[in-house]
Amino acid sequence: MERSEILNDLAAVFRWTAKLNMHEGIANHFSVCLPDSDGSFYVNGTGMHFSNIKASDLVLIESKNFEEMKKKPEIVDPTAINIHGAIHKKVPNAKCILHVHSKYATALSCLKDPTLPPIDQNTMRFYNRVGVYGDFGGLGFEEESEKMANSIGNHNILLLANHGILTAGPTIAQAFDDLFYFEKACETYITALSTGKELNIASPEVAEKTAQDWENYSTDMAELHLKAVRSILDSENPDYKQ
Repeated sequence: MERSEILNDLAAVFRWTAKLNMHEGIANHFSVCLPDSDGSFYVNGTGMHFSNIKASDLVLIESKNFEEMKKKPEIVDPTAINIHGAIHKKVPNAKCILHVHSKYATALSCLKDPTLPPIDQNTMRFYNRVGVYGDFGGLGFEEESEKMANSIGNHNILLLANHGILTAGPTIAQAFDDLFYFEKACETYITALSTGKELNIASPEVAEKTAQDWENYSTDMAELHLKAVRSILDSENPDYKQ
């Protein structure tokens, strides 16, 4: 995929995340590495609202100037360089990283037991497939970022205790699809908890089978999801590609 299309994809995900109200205005960050990258990545700059971000707004952070860019918070938030830089460097599969404090995933991260039980198809998708970073130590500066990177393991999803959610995938489409469905799963769980009724939790066997069904259902569902999002934006807000 060409660089321009990679940046268009990420800009579309910014716009759609804003539409879904899963953002925090000018906070939170999404990043993507280019193919065959040496650890360099594109990320949103300081003070940019998710709903207005265009492909041309994304800032290239090159591995050779990480430390220099950390001293320029007016260009990119240093916490973004720390968190995303550490994970891109340490996790080979993390070509795209999406980090938000979305409503329901963040609510889950605030629970003493942040386990997402298998109570529906979406929650079962993530059965035994979520890493948890439970040692919140403040904002994402260097030490905190290294701990996050070390906590992901072979997972594509990292729940950050008292903080929020992070998805890391081989493509923008996969990271976005995981983010979207994880938030939906958390919404179902938090809503079910609010009833005060006993949860109907699936057996481990059914939960694992369903998770595998999700993985085998279609290898291109994530790409189709993002393609559908871009089709809507092409009609409503095509300037995301500028």
